Amino acid sequence: MYFDYFGLKEAPFRITPNTEYWYAGGQRGEMLAALLYAIGQGEGIIKVVGEVGSGKTMLYRKLVGQLPDTIDSIYLGNPTLSPDDMLAAILADLGIDTPENGRQARLAQLNAILLQRHEAGRRVVVFVEEAQGIALDNLEFLRLLTNLETATDKLLQIVLFGQPELDAHLAEPSIRQLKDRITLSLNLSPLSETEVADYLRARLNVAGYRGPDLFAPALITRMTRLSGGLSRRINVLADKTLLAAYAGQTHTLTPAHLDAAAGDAEMQPTRPLRPVAGHRWAWLSAGMAAALGLLAFVAWQALTPAAPPATARPAPSPASAPAALMNEQSRQTQSWLTRAAPGTHVIQLAAVKEAPQAAVVIGSLNAAIPQPVRVLHARSRGTPAWIILAGEFPNRSAAQAALDKLPAAPASLDIHQATPFLRTVGKLRNVVLPTG
Repeated sequence: MYFDYFGLKEAPFRITPNTEYWYAGGQRGEMLAALLYAIGQGEGIIKVVGEVGSGKTMLYRKLVGQLPDTIDSIYLGNPTLSPDDMLAAILADLGIDTPENGRQARLAQLNAILLQRHEAGRRVVVFVEEAQGIALDNLEFLRLLTNLETATDKLLQIVLFGQPELDAHLAEPSIRQLKDRITLSLNLSPLSETEVADYLRARLNVAGYRGPDLFAPALITRMTRLSGGLSRRINVLADKTLLAAYAGQTHTLTPAHLDAAAGDAEMQPTRPLRPVAGHRWAWLSAGMAAALGLLAFVAWQALTPAAPPATARPAPSPASAPAALMNEQSRQTQSWLTRAAPGTHVIQLAAVKEAPQAAVVIGSLNAAIPQPVRVLHARSRGTPAWIILAGEFPNRSAAQAALDKLPAAPASLDIHQATPFLRTVGKLRNVVLPTG
């Protein structure tokens, strides 16, 4: 009703997840990169937890849309399915409309088709929504499905999406083996006040709005309290606030319009659910970044040559893990720079300001990136940064040929420099910064 009145081409605040309205703030972009990396590794179980309306389904749809073509995704959205029905649903998504009778027969059928896909260079990932509603015995059955494997690879990977109650279920001793299989655990925290403002602005922009900010700072503050920073509640409040202003034939949104929207939606202020934006990176370092640092470290073991044994160092704390790992990789790169010929060329993929961001960028890289991949603490365009380097080429022409084939960098990441370009070992030696 209010589209033309506010200069919109469509509804900006629908609650149905539409990836055209994907918002990469609030660490959503970093989480997406971490999920893409973890799925690319094909190991373990992945868990994503968030409050009702925090954006889990949006994240799932964005994730599936960016998976490589070699990965087949299966969706289980009914938490009440029995193990036999789960098997039937998985087989149906894999093209088997008439599953065998009996669980063991269906398991054998599933194993056979997974082996066929594996031999064809394909992998299968099962996405499970509303996982907090799955009975403990059925969660344990899902874990058993990850035992399907070849001598070298898992045939099936599982990603659990659930509400915070899922963590309580996973704390039960009876399914501790499932918890031990979780290799990446992410939490979708509510948006801060600053992020709510960015979120509203971004959605209005996608919907075609080109005017001044509609939601004043005072409205943002109150909307954050009313919504608890949860995207679905934000959408409901924003939509009804615009409708209330339209009904009053004014383009100026007021607290009265927002209060009317909250009353119509029967919303009351919620308690704060997460730290303010100023502590964002502290939260990241204590939680997801530690996992990303570990993932990046595992990736480095596969991507870089074996290094000589180093003097043992104390294990880093979770908060310092990404920085410690990036520092170690930078030291290895510096050692390589002293040995390599000055005319050796590399591709500078990206430069980021923080070590956790470097871990995220590394986690987003795919198989098309030239090897080896290295990280270096150095100056990039005069600014201290963590530089991600790829490849090792004897001359410029070889490096340029590899550069021309590179895929685009992930647009969702907060990257200081995201356009790849060529550098030489000789010039890199002059911009190295000391590592911690």
